[in-house]
Amino acid sequence: MLGVGAGGGSMAVQDGISGARPPMLGKVATAVSWAAICLLAAAFIAKYVFHYYLDFSPNGLAVFWPRRWGLLIHISAGTLALALGPFQFWTGLRNRLTKVHRWTGRLYLLAVAAGSAAGLYMAITTTGGWDYGVALGGLALAWAGCATVAYVAIRQRAINLHRRWMIRTYVVTFAFVVYRLLDEWLPTSQLKPDHDRGVAIAWACWVVPLMITVLIQGLQDARRKGRG
Repeated sequence: MLGVGAGGGSMAVQDGISGARPPMLGKVATAVSWAAICLLAAAFIAKYVFHYYLDFSPNGLAVFWPRRWGLLIHISAGTLALALGPFQFWTGLRNRLTKVHRWTGRLYLLAVAAGSAAGLYMAITTTGGWDYGVALGGLALAWAGCATVAYVAIRQRAINLHRRWMIRTYVVTFAFVVYRLLDEWLPTSQLKPDHDRGVAIAWACWVVPLMITVLIQGLQDARRKGRG
């Protein structure tokens, strides 16, 4: 999990479960949130992914060279999932181009399946120590688990449940970005020792955003039931 960051929690604002139209302020906030998410994802791909393709050699991949094919599958599938995810929450696409929405959704879930499987392989074979490997393995399993529930839900025509777990799946997908933000750009990058920081961030990059998402969704449920 190379680029395994903070924007994940903001994705929960686009729950997509209520049929009510949000007020204008809510629409603007949602648009701004998604614009920031897309910009961060694009910046992450440009800075932390492309160079592996441009210099696919022992020198360019360094410690990853012996596991280069697992790495290639992981970063390629992860990049595809990161890029396709926002389209799954685009209401206009979902309502007007249903077939496109369905096929991009299938491709997204396939990318998550491949990326998480390769990520688990990278976690098991990591040179960063067993504790770091366990953290990355937890991320891979959470990624696959959320996608599995989303897939089973849509197969059972449980649309609201499917949307909820697709949001959670993308929150975990975005952990790649969150990891880099926490490890290199935010004040947490100054924490020492380096190894302990890496292990803590490998957990925090997906556990914290996912927990925030679940809490927000739970509060939304409680408010709806209270009104009912």
